[in-house]
Amino acid sequence: MRILFLIFHGFSEVSGISKKIHNQVKGLRENGHDVRLCYYDFSPEGHRCRYVDDTVIQDYGTGTLASVRQRLDYGCIYRYCVDNGIETVYARSFMNATPMLVHLFTRLRKAGIKSVTEIPTYPYDGEFVGFPFRERMNLFIDKLFRRQLASKMNAMVTFTDEKHIFGCRAVNISNGINFDDIPTHNYHNDDDAVHIIGVAEVHYWHGYDRLIAGLGEYCSQAANRREVYFHIVGGVGESEMHGSVHAPGFATLIEKYGIEKYVVFHGQLFGHELDKVFDKCVFAIGSLGRHRSGITNIKTLKNREYAARGIPFAYSECDSDFDGRKYVLKMPADESPISIERILEFIESHKFAPADIRNTVTDLSWKKQMQRVIETI
Repeated sequence: MRILFLIFHGFSEVSGISKKIHNQVKGLRENGHDVRLCYYDFSPEGHRCRYVDDTVIQDYGTGTLASVRQRLDYGCIYRYCVDNGIETVYARSFMNATPMLVHLFTRLRKAGIKSVTEIPTYPYDGEFVGFPFRERMNLFIDKLFRRQLASKMNAMVTFTDEKHIFGCRAVNISNGINFDDIPTHNYHNDDDAVHIIGVAEVHYWHGYDRLIAGLGEYCSQAANRREVYFHIVGGVGESEMHGSVHAPGFATLIEKYGIEKYVVFHGQLFGHELDKVFDKCVFAIGSLGRHRSGITNIKTLKNREYAARGIPFAYSECDSDFDGRKYVLKMPADESPISIERILEFIESHKFAPADIRNTVTDLSWKKQMQRVIETI
């Protein structure tokens, strides 16, 4: 099948989303499909352009007018699909439903081209609480037109267990894994301390403040305690460090409890440098605050990457791929501080071979997950 994988932004070498998209495309190609990747980015000369792979299919120019045009003019996508025999368009939602996008997919349907839209998180309205006015206005426009846009789709792809989204049938898949990129956990630690890791481009729904608060209470109350370190790998914004409408700031909690020594910010790490931090840690932290954005069920990429490494981990949402697994420690989906004692008891009472954990998720490759979408439509 000839597929156009459509996104509405560019790529970054340090973005987990960019890596995920490329892995999805790879998964489709591994199933024998001819996949073209369409995206929007700046040219070396500073022009706003729509690309398919490395070829410019529309140059919008520069300046404010170009910025407006790229939001209004999707004709180049339609022409490319028709001229190149595209059979299916796989679009990744940018929470950007508009009349122009509805018009594009209406034309594609009339041309006999099937379309699906992936919703990265659902529901997503709660994620915009406290965001700047412009982003909340974009969400308002999306609310007006997203059901109409969904009506032009053959299906909506979701990482939840929902059966319908915006009135359209849903295809339920899991976030996938590219096992080639993820080495097996090789734990070795030279001291008696317990090291815990959380990897994310940190947002309030990750709930790391709950872990920091729990670490603070543990340090202030536990007698004869073991040293416990929380390693945060990834970007941390000002709103997470100093507080927002959603959660107390990391810096505030760290200062309150005097635990500067025990919360380590590594920034963004990749490759061998990331592996070194992982291999020092015995336990990992997934999301602890998805309830803050109104999400109960979700299949996050991070849970799967932890399992692929073979490191036990905790999270608070419902994830049908991992709920009940012996190497998973479920936390309450509320605002309570995370119990460090409970984590320590779990670590000390369970011994897991990394390869055994990794073997439980071999069916979660991107090749298998993306083929489920194609088989459904």
